[in-house]
Amino acid sequence: MANVKVIEGELVARGQRFALVAARFNSLVVDRLVDGAVDALVRHGVALADIDLIRVPGAFELPLALRRVALSKRYDAVVALGAVIKGDTSHFDFVAGECASGVSRAMQDSGVPVAFAVLTTDTLEQALDRAGGKAGNKGADCALAALEMANLLKRLEG
Repeated sequence: MANVKVIEGELVARGQRFALVAARFNSLVVDRLVDGAVDALVRHGVALADIDLIRVPGAFELPLALRRVALSKRYDAVVALGAVIKGDTSHFDFVAGECASGVSRAMQDSGVPVAFAVLTTDTLEQALDRAGGKAGNKGADCALAALEMANLLKRLEG
């Protein structure tokens, strides 16, 4: 390892712009993810004016908005924020699966990093634990992954 050149992204913002695309459904959870994402980006040097929050009805609608936002090339990275909590029907499986697939396609189609902070949990308590509770804030974690990937892609271009 000592002789291998390592190329990775930094967690320092240099004038980058970020879009947070967040579902309104399960807002008790998602709003905490949004707060965590904004806080993490600002703590690493992103100006509030360089963060746009785009709201969609639910997790199922995230991929379409993400794809449009990423293809606009106005942002260095995008963060998908949502929560799909398992209920008594198979609806959870369809929404969670299609959301994850669509988010991945948006990133691949655009070439813009899209971080996936869509919680898929069995209970509301599990979701809250991951949205600033005892399991940390996955919105913050994914915002930092987006920042790192934006910087990595810039390094790979040059």
